[in-house]
Amino acid sequence: MRDGTPAPTGLGRRSRRLSEEETERRMLDAALAMVNRTGLTVSLDHLSFEDVIREAGVARSAVYRRWPYKDLFFTDLVAELARAAIPSPADNAAILALIRKIVADHADRLATAEGRHGVVLELFRQAALHDFQTLHGSAQWRTYLALHATFDSLADGQLRDQIRRTLAESEHGFITRVAAAWRQVAELFGYRLRPELAVGYDTIATLASATARGLILMALSTPDLATHQTTAKPFGAAETRDWSLPALGLASIASAFLEPDPTVSWTDDRIGAIRHSIDDLQLPGPADPTAPTAGPPGS
Repeated sequence: MRDGTPAPTGLGRRSRRLSEEETERRMLDAALAMVNRTGLTVSLDHLSFEDVIREAGVARSAVYRRWPYKDLFFTDLVAELARAAIPSPADNAAILALIRKIVADHADRLATAEGRHGVVLELFRQAALHDFQTLHGSAQWRTYLALHATFDSLADGQLRDQIRRTLAESEHGFITRVAAAWRQVAELFGYRLRPELAVGYDTIATLASATARGLILMALSTPDLATHQTTAKPFGAAETRDWSLPALGLASIASAFLEPDPTVSWTDDRIGAIRHSIDDLQLPGPADPTAPTAGPPGS
């Protein structure tokens, strides 16, 4: 320096003071980079270990003998969440009541192919919205979706693999139940999978589930999606009605994959037997996805 004073070195050197805006931007950019490297993580920070002990009504000494460190407890809790969050389809009793009501209200339409098509579309229109509203309001489903989205960020490799296996098993059971329900409804109304597609009902169940989950996730931040309706007459429907987005998605999948079964003979006896079959219909439940259910008339 011109006055002979040496320039500061080492600890004496000070960086330029950052503005508040620069500090904010650097912190956010650094955090974003870290999240993008590791992904969002499963967080149980809102749970207090001491609060859980009080809620459980057990002795603290017994708890700390079982879990000397609270992190050990929360590791077990994440594994338990994966087991407990196995999803169930929407309330089967309500869906069965809906099917019976729609068939009863439109029994006169079952005699023609066009009428049956209209009845099936009306079933999808009402059932899809009911399912969506049930799942959208379910805390169990939100936990299940959150675990799917974030379990891969768990630091513990053994725990991560355990959660992966548990979720895969629960997902297989769920898709199996949904596929069985689709098969029942299709066969009841004389539909079959389009043979040129060479797929099974599990493919329909997977696509229908993916559509519902995507809309549920979107509706968490955009609640209007849960109530949005379009007045339309899609897919050859008999009447112009209000259609929700879940209903349009479900009906579009059904229209793409299902067609009237040409081997089914729609006799008066078959038409008359549908109501009896509807009364005996039992959709698969979470405990037994392969439980016997009422088959189509004449099966």
